Amino acid sequence: MATGFLTKVVSTATLPVAPLYGAFLSYFIYHPPRKRHHKTPADLGIDSTDITVPLDGFKGRGLHVWLCPADPQRVVVLGHGLGLSKSASLAQAKLLHQAGYTVALFDHRNHGRSVADRACWGMSDRHTDDVVAVVRHLRSLDEYAAARIAVYGFSISAFPSFYMLRRGEDCPVDALVCDSGPALELAPLFRNFVASGGLPVPGPLRSGPSRTVLEAVASSAAVAMLRVQWPPAAEGAYERTPMLFLAGERDAMIPAAGVHALGERYPLAEVHTLPDTPHIQGIKTQPDLYADTVLGFLDRTLKD
Repeated sequence: MATGFLTKVVSTATLPVAPLYGAFLSYFIYHPPRKRHHKTPADLGIDSTDITVPLDGFKGRGLHVWLCPADPQRVVVLGHGLGLSKSASLAQAKLLHQAGYTVALFDHRNHGRSVADRACWGMSDRHTDDVVAVVRHLRSLDEYAAARIAVYGFSISAFPSFYMLRRGEDCPVDALVCDSGPALELAPLFRNFVASGGLPVPGPLRSGPSRTVLEAVASSAAVAMLRVQWPPAAEGAYERTPMLFLAGERDAMIPAAGVHALGERYPLAEVHTLPDTPHIQGIKTQPDLYADTVLGFLDRTLKD
């Protein structure tokens, strides 16, 4: 009891610091420490070429991409979860490549080997620009100019993969796959992200009133930094594009209920809940169901 009382006293004493640290965490979410690629396509027996996709405003620098050629008429562009790198998506890349798809894995800005972007405003458009830049670059290559292209997003990065459909005819894609996101509401996602323990929170701010304030400020600031109109209206490309949402039954970060609530708004969206599956772990917990669901969807939507 004494320990609990002392913890509450310390948390209360640090309360004035909590809003400032919450604001710092909102910036940290979009600018995490870079993780090195723990594997490459070669480690999985996949031939690949390293390319750099330029971004406007970065003077020749841009996004680092592993391009893994197969069928030039069927291409899948894979992102990755926040704070990770494209190597986190190699299991999905292997699944797709073995099925005959050309695969392009890319690092979002501020991740992996892609460009650093210190901006803290308009983050939705910036991360959406990443997805759009890779798709447009592939379409600019003769080999893939006429390809049918799907975009495949994960966790928080599933949001810009989904949001890119707002670009409509400026960057058309033929299908969308999202693993562990997106969801109907944004603020709970960031609160869950802070609560997950994946961010550096000093001991005195981990409980009590300081923790409550920190989570509220970090989540509200992170949403504000997006400058996003969410959810997108069910019109234009959102009416025409087939979508597959994969949700984990035990996902505490982006619960399945929120994914279903979003998917219900769009006429061509399929939402599948993977049993006994936490965040972004479906390919490990349910490998056969995961493969059958993803490959079945892409076979229907990317065929001629």
